[in-house]
Amino acid sequence: MTQIPSSGRLALAAAFALAPCAAALAQTPAPAPVDTTQAHQTLFTARDAWLAAGFAALTVAMFPIDKHIETHLRDQTTPANRFLDNSAKGVEYITTPGSFIIGGALYGIGVVANKPKLRDLGWHGTEAVLLGSGITGVLKGTLGRARPDASVLTQPSDFKFGKGFSSEGRTSFPSGHTTTAFAAAAAVTSEVDRMWPRYTWYVGPVMYGGATLVGLSRMYHNRHWASDVVLGAGIGTFSGLKVVKYTHAHPDNFVDRVLLHTSAAPDGRGGAYLVWSAPAPY
Repeated sequence: MTQIPSSGRLALAAAFALAPCAAALAQTPAPAPVDTTQAHQTLFTARDAWLAAGFAALTVAMFPIDKHIETHLRDQTTPANRFLDNSAKGVEYITTPGSFIIGGALYGIGVVANKPKLRDLGWHGTEAVLLGSGITGVLKGTLGRARPDASVLTQPSDFKFGKGFSSEGRTSFPSGHTTTAFAAAAAVTSEVDRMWPRYTWYVGPVMYGGATLVGLSRMYHNRHWASDVVLGAGIGTFSGLKVVKYTHAHPDNFVDRVLLHTSAAPDGRGGAYLVWSAPAPY
């Protein structure tokens, strides 16, 4: 069995630890739901740049040990890998398409039951996933990295510029499932911190722990290199944090004006109308 060098194990552990740390460091004190006094707050800060640089450095540092990690993680004689064998598919389905289904359901329930917080949580979680998926999709297509299971001879260094747009086997870098999982985790944790702060310490570990399991499962299934997962975690985390920060600093943005001012009203015949409202100009 090929062993991962101790430096490689430390790098992988640090990579997964960085995402929740990024969330904790990048979040600001919980603002009021519609506090327009924060409309001019800075969206990107020097701290964000340092965190992004950390993710980028870890991603590059993983390249030389990607192959070692792949071999070790797929060794089914270890207890951790046997656990992944039983749980991997489930957590992947919960992420995709599960995140869209769950987000849409929360938004729909919020509209029908007139629960603004649920509506907000469902939409902003979905918005973060869409943003992260868009960034990841462009990078996948542009960088054209071969997936580990493309052939028995595939190496982590196999990149072909632009080939990811025409070949699914070259859409490895970064991991889309991991991006989605961490985007949802960051957005949901951030929203819970705003609306129900006392539950953050319960929700955060569950969401980020589940997202980490998604990344490990993608490596276990030989669909991604470790560096794919690290970069996906970084993109997802920042997508979730920045969507929540931006939308609450700019509550009058067009998308939120349309989607978060929609509610259901009874029509008197056992049905309901969808009602859209907006504050009157003054």
